[in-house]
Amino acid sequence: MTEHANRRRRGRQAEAERNDRLVLEAAREVFATRGGDAPVSAVAELAGVGMGSLYRRYGSKTELLQHLCMLAMEQSIEAAEAALARDDAWSGLAGYVRACVAFGSGALAPLAGTIETTPRMWEASKRGRKLLDQLVARAHREGALRPDVTSLDVAWLIELFGRHGPARAGAEDAGVRQRLLAIALDGLRAPGADPLPGPPPSARHYEARWKLAEPRPEARDKP
Repeated sequence: MTEHANRRRRGRQAEAERNDRLVLEAAREVFATRGGDAPVSAVAELAGVGMGSLYRRYGSKTELLQHLCMLAMEQSIEAAEAALARDDAWSGLAGYVRACVAFGSGALAPLAGTIETTPRMWEASKRGRKLLDQLVARAHREGALRPDVTSLDVAWLIELFGRHGPARAGAEDAGVRQRLLAIALDGLRAPGADPLPGPPPSARHYEARWKLAEPRPEARDKP
């Protein structure tokens, strides 16, 4: 293969990677704000790519949504591993929460129950939860986290703050969110002023949202 052909091939690869990045960013924005029923055409329009380019990379809308969920969970796992590498339990846990909120870990929560979940997705979910359990257990051992806070409390907190993705927020909105997140983090610290109301969230309730209620016609995968 000539040098000219190599340059052309590298150029096409770079363009494909750029388009894929644009599609994923646009998809996250569209489905986070409009839910799983949003048309794929809205993603293509926001990304500035053709429908053909999008479907060459992702065979269906469901495949695209599953990929988005996997990416979010992989980011959470990386954030948890980085947090566990910190020496201080509280700074690790707080850093994990801030990192997950920053990349919008909960932004795809509206998709719960609307797409088929794969074994790979459940495996990643369990891996992420196990790491979060370790972060919370370490913070409890060091007396930094109030004893009545569970890992699922932290997971729900991240989801609530992450649902409104940073891509849509202006500087003032982002500043308000950071202030509220700081207040929430202070509320997690030991010893806690008052006992938390009600029982802690259950894994059954947390996971049940992602069980597909009924098959969705394949036609819904198309724009």
